Amino acid sequence: MLRISYWVYPIISGLVWLGMLLGLLIWWCVDADKARYPSMEPTQSIAYISDVGAQKLKPLFIAGCSVTTVFLDISFLSDRWLRHKGRLVPNTTLTEKVLSGLTIAFATVGTAGLILLSIFDTLRHPKLHDIFLLLFIAGYILSAIFICWEYQRLGAHYSTHRVLRISFYIKLAFIIVEVILAVAFAACNFKKASNAAAVLEWAVAFIFSFYVFSFYVDLFPAVRTRHTGAGFKSRDPTVRRAADREMEEAGSDRYLNGPMDGPVDRHRDQNGYSNGQTNGYASNGYTNGGVGTNGYANGNHGPHNNF
Repeated sequence: MLRISYWVYPIISGLVWLGMLLGLLIWWCVDADKARYPSMEPTQSIAYISDVGAQKLKPLFIAGCSVTTVFLDISFLSDRWLRHKGRLVPNTTLTEKVLSGLTIAFATVGTAGLILLSIFDTLRHPKLHDIFLLLFIAGYILSAIFICWEYQRLGAHYSTHRVLRISFYIKLAFIIVEVILAVAFAACNFKKASNAAAVLEWAVAFIFSFYVFSFYVDLFPAVRTRHTGAGFKSRDPTVRRAADREMEEAGSDRYLNGPMDGPVDRHRDQNGYSNGQTNGYASNGYTNGGVGTNGYANGNHGPHNNF
C-alpha cells in the first residue's frame, strides 16, 4: 500500500503556491502584455497579484490559494500529531502545546483570509478583499511567531538537535523580513505609491513560498521513525538521565510493591516481599534460608548444641 510521507505536504503546498504566482506573473507580462486593469489606480502600471487574479485567471487564483493553504494547514497538523506520537521530538511542557495550538488556530485564520480574498476579488469587492488580505497576512505572521517561539523552546530543551535550531532561524528570518515588507507595503498603500506597493506584494508572496518549504525540514525526520516501535529517542543527555531515573524508580516500585505472598527467589536474591515467604522461607522461622545472607531470625537461630 502506497504511503505518503508527511514531508510531502509542505512541498505540494509550496510548489502549488509558487506555480500559481509564476503563472499569474508570466501571463500578465507575456500574454496580457502588462495590461492595465479597471481595478488598478490611474497612476499604477504594475499590477497587484489581486489585479491579475481578478481577470481571466481567477479560477487558477482561487484553486492555487485553496490548495496551498489546505496543504499548509495539514503540515501544521502533521507536525503536532507527530510530536504527540513521539515520531518527532515531543513537546515537553504545556506551554509548548499551547503555542502549537495557537499556531494552528492563526494559520486557520490566514487560510480563511487567503481563500476568501481570492473569491471576493479586488475588482468587484474591494473593501471585503482588503479585509481578507489583512486576515491572511496577520494570521500567518502570528502563526509564524508562535511556531517560532515553540521551536525556540524545543531547541533549548533538545540542545543536540540541530534541525530545531535551523528551522527556528529560518522562521525567525521569515518573520523579520515579512513584517518589514508588510509595513512598507502598508505605508506605500497609504501614500498611494501603487507601483512600489505592487512590487512589495509580489515580493511578500514569493518569500512566503520559502516559509512553506521550510516545513519540509521539520517533517522529514519522521521518515526515520516510520516503522512501528521506532519512536523518538532523545539524544539530549539531560533527557536521557531523566528517562533513566524514571526506569530506576519503576524498577524499585516493582520490587517494593509486588505481590504480598509467594516465594520469589529461594537462593541469593535479597529483594523479597514483605509478607508471606521471604526469599524462600517463612518469616517466622528461617528468614533467609538456603544460601541467604541474613542467617536466621524469629525462629531457630541457627543450629545449637542442645543436648
